[in-house]
Parts: sequence; C-alpha cells; structure tokens
Amino acid sequence: MKIGFVGLGNMGGPMAANLVKAGHAVAGHDVVPAALEVARAAGVSTVTDAAAAAAGADLVFTMLPAGEHVRAVHAAIAPAMRAGATLVDCSTIDVASARAVHALAAGRGLASLDAPVSGGVAGASGATLTFMCGGADAAFAAARPALEAMGKRIVHCGGPGAGQAAKVCNNMMLAAHMIVTCEAFALADKLGLSAQSLFDVSSAASGQSWSLTSYCPAPGPVPASPANRGYKPGFAAALMLKDLRLALAAASETGAKIPIGAKAAELYESFVAEGGGGIDFSGIIKAVSR
Repeated sequence: MKIGFVGLGNMGGPMAANLVKAGHAVAGHDVVPAALEVARAAGVSTVTDAAAAAAGADLVFTMLPAGEHVRAVHAAIAPAMRAGATLVDCSTIDVASARAVHALAAGRGLASLDAPVSGGVAGASGATLTFMCGGADAAFAAARPALEAMGKRIVHCGGPGAGQAAKVCNNMMLAAHMIVTCEAFALADKLGLSAQSLFDVSSAASGQSWSLTSYCPAPGPVPASPANRGYKPGFAAALMLKDLRLALAAASETGAKIPIGAKAAELYESFVAEGGGGIDFSGIIKAVSR
C-alpha cells in the first residue's frame, strides 16, 4: 500500500520503519529534522509537510503528542487525502478529541480509526505492539494489514473513541499495578526479603501481574526490565502522568469514581514534579523506597 505517516518520533519512527520492512511505500513527515534523518535511513520517503505525506495515500497514520496536535494535523491532511482513504491516529489522546477527528474524517469522505498502542518503544521497534482500535468495521478491515506489520495483537474495541477508552482504562490499571508492585519490593527490602525471593514467590502466586513478571521495577529478577538499565525509559513517567490525567478527565466527564486511579495520578504528579518525568515509569520505586 501507499502509506503516509505523520509523527516520526520514538514511537512513530520505528513503526514507519516496520511498514517499510513489510513492503509498503511510506511517505513521512515530522517537525524534528533529526527524526526525519532517522526515518530516511530506514527507507521512509520524507516530505516537507503533513499534507504532502497524506496526498494520494491509501492509509495515513499519525502519532502525535496530544489531542490538540491531532486535531490540527488532521484538519490539515484530510483535504489532501483521496475520498475513501483511511486515516488512523495512533496517538494517546482524550476520547472527545478522538471522536472529533472521526467526525472530521467522515465529513471528508474518509474512513477513520483511533488506534492507540501499548508496548512502548521496544514494542514499536520489534513490531510487537498492541493496537486498541475504535471505528467502523470497514475502516478496521482496511487498516488491519498495515497494523499487523507493526504489532502482534490488533483488537477492534468498538466504534469511534473506543480505542482511546480502552487505552486510558488499561494505563490507569498499569499505573496502579506498578505503584503497588514497587511498594511490595520496598516493604520486602525492609523486612529483609530479597527482591529475587519475592519475585520467585509472587510471579507464580496471586500477586502476579505484567508489572511484576515483564517489567519488574526492582533490579535483578527480570533482565530486560528498565530497572536493569538505570530506568532508561521504555515508557517515561511523564507519559504515564499524561495518561492518568486523561483518565481523570474521562472520569470527570462521565461521573465515574476512580479513587485508586486518582491516587496513582497524585503519586506520579509528585514524582514528575521532583524530576522523575524523564525516567521510566517503573522508576517510581525510587520514590516509594525512601
């Protein structure tokens, strides 16, 4: 397929590269010159603006920081797309913005998906992302072959905005899981129990979670986790805070009660304010271990 890709940063760049590896012709744009250089080295044909990336494409992907950016970029690229093409936003944004860009696409005769991802930079590089997709069946079918070149689990969650709803709920759970996992390792240390012993027990018991077995916040038990490389981010704490704020906003809009999610947001807010925003979100163990 002919694919446009707007947003070639830490996530979008590897995703676009995997589309090239799968044999697609990819035209990409980013506002950061260094990102364009990396994308060119991976076989992406870089262009001067977002509309040029979208022109004539079968599919256009966006991976952008926030809802305001997605709204602005989609307003710029939709007129350049041919009728019947599919617009897929992989950013993590608020549900209201996701639904607004679906409406924009429909008004231009375009199919659309909101398709936020889980898996971090490692998943983007390894083409093992999970995509949570919201939109019509036809849009999902059109985008699926390209999504499969970038991920290993592709889930159609429902109509417009459903992908973002799934992402915000998932990451709220992840944040809470990670905090209590960090607290458990901190408590174990004060009780004289080694991190390895706690891992050996809990990874095969009722305390098991992804935060423990795949992303253990204590150095040692899981060699591939950020804890064993100085908490270099796979998913930065500042990004986790962004997602928790989206959860708080969604709860406020719907009247949902999320006391644990709200406490997780409070703890990450403090951690980021104290300078932890640039390290991996599992690095919050540094705060709870004091």
